[in-house]
Amino acid sequence: MAAQKINEGLEHLAKAEKCLKTGFLKWKPDYDSAASEYGKAAVAFKNAKQFEQAKDACLREAVAHENNRALFHAAKAYEQAGMMLKEMQKLPEAVQLIEKASMMYLENGTPDTAAMALERAGKLIENVDPEKAVQLYQQTANVFENEERLRQAVELLGKASRLLVRGRRFDEAALSIQKEKNIYKEIENYPTCYKKTIAQVLVHLHRNDYVAAERCVRESYSIPGFNGSEDCTALEQLLEGYDQQDQDQVAEVCNSPLFKYMDNDYAKLGLSLLVPGGGVKKKAAAPPQATPKGHAAPAAEDEEDEYAGGLC
Repeated sequence: MAAQKINEGLEHLAKAEKCLKTGFLKWKPDYDSAASEYGKAAVAFKNAKQFEQAKDACLREAVAHENNRALFHAAKAYEQAGMMLKEMQKLPEAVQLIEKASMMYLENGTPDTAAMALERAGKLIENVDPEKAVQLYQQTANVFENEERLRQAVELLGKASRLLVRGRRFDEAALSIQKEKNIYKEIENYPTCYKKTIAQVLVHLHRNDYVAAERCVRESYSIPGFNGSEDCTALEQLLEGYDQQDQDQVAEVCNSPLFKYMDNDYAKLGLSLLVPGGGVKKKAAAPPQATPKGHAAPAAEDEEDEYAGGLC
């Protein structure tokens, strides 16, 4: 079966080359017919799992379409060549071709197709090169934003933000989450703005920037419904605990369902958050109170023992 498909592919290649030849009665190459034959050859080679030959056929098809000024079809062929490279586990090279295809889609005036191609490229490379994936997701978001498709744009920004957090690139993550929050505010999705404020605060505290974290909460008071929400209350408790170096209070907030059921990358930030100073509280000890005669004051050790095992 494979040998038959390979022979079929070779026949289509021969026909394509014939279409490109010129002579006394044929002054111009027939790029349209050649592209069609190269495309058929690519399919035959792909079915035979000869991905290198399939990729070469796709690239020749793309060039034929370019010569015929058919940019959309050329872009499709480049994208297909990229998918053949994916099958060969050559992911960086695959992404390069898909990026080239997306630029041609944009040039052709089909931004939606360009964005979908870039998103596919991001998914391909995410586990191999997260930095490149972030760039691709941000490019995709820009394309959608330019087309005023803000919901699609913010979804891609969210993917980029989570990858930045996973890579502990907190400065960039803070900026990315702020951009997400601005778009959610623009489309009046206020409850998601609250969640993004939680994400921002966690990122800033991991940057050891309490001032920026506090500012995020303060600025969010202007978002309808935030003041008095459970998100707002939890963040105020978190910031109070962090400022007072109270690890127990911080852990209690970060272990609450509100934090634990966020996107996994942000939930992990909460669970790993440590207060500065090793959790030694800044609160001053209360002055000793007078006790009735015959009654001993409770020992400080007893109070500490109650929490010695940590919070459940």
